[in-house]
Amino acid sequence: LVNYLDSKEAQSKGLAYVEDDGTAILAVDNYTTLSSGQNRNSVRISSPKSYNSGLFIADFWAMPHGCSLWPAYWSVGPNWPNQGEIDVVEGVNLNKNNQMTLHTSTSCSMESSFSSLVAGNSSIGNLNCASSGSDNTGCYFLDNDPRSYGAGFNAEMGGVFAHEWTNNAIKIWFFSRDDIPCDITDQAPDPSSWGEPVFAFNNDACDISSHFSDHVLTIDTTLCGDWAGDVFGSSGCSGSCADTVADPSNFDNARWEINYIAVYQYIMINY
Repeated sequence: LVNYLDSKEAQSKGLAYVEDDGTAILAVDNYTTLSSGQNRNSVRISSPKSYNSGLFIADFWAMPHGCSLWPAYWSVGPNWPNQGEIDVVEGVNLNKNNQMTLHTSTSCSMESSFSSLVAGNSSIGNLNCASSGSDNTGCYFLDNDPRSYGAGFNAEMGGVFAHEWTNNAIKIWFFSRDDIPCDITDQAPDPSSWGEPVFAFNNDACDISSHFSDHVLTIDTTLCGDWAGDVFGSSGCSGSCADTVADPSNFDNARWEINYIAVYQYIMINY
């Protein structure tokens, strides 16, 4: 139940703008009363450049949360699911924990042994990464830290999500505001010093280079849909998802507050 606006219209309606301190805001309309079942205006943005590897660091002050909301920060290739999808931040409704998911074409899965790579930081979920028919669950880890998503994330003034994508592995780290490493703040990130990630996926059961390519970074907030709508009642929300979307007062917390997103690329140096 969402209507994504283009850049010009999103800015004119106050749903996409930059505050005086440089914080970028991406919001959901919280001032228009709708009829039940109508789409609410929101924003989805993607990077103009695509990537095939790198270290990506996103610092958010706040993220959308609440009933009917489905916010995500992710990357995706142009021919879904054949070029893969990496969901770095994702959740719905009143979720308290961030879910990090991979979506791929056939012949790609996680192994239960990957849980040892995160040292108890996360809980492993579905092992099959491949999308087939109506099953788009993907393979995922659920962060055990309640500061990683929604109200808990916002209460700590946000934090940093860093993900590293190479031909050998895809890893994700989360740092709450008070735990952000100095090397990230100093713009000299060194993943080898960060300890175990909250998501770890390697080449053992999936050829990363053939399943993930030409990704754009994307931030969006959708409403209801296949996930938030389907689990609406079982995730602590009352009434219907459509009725919730109709009431603008439900979206006062429905905004991304983005400090920055930095992309680091590995280069080969010959001596």
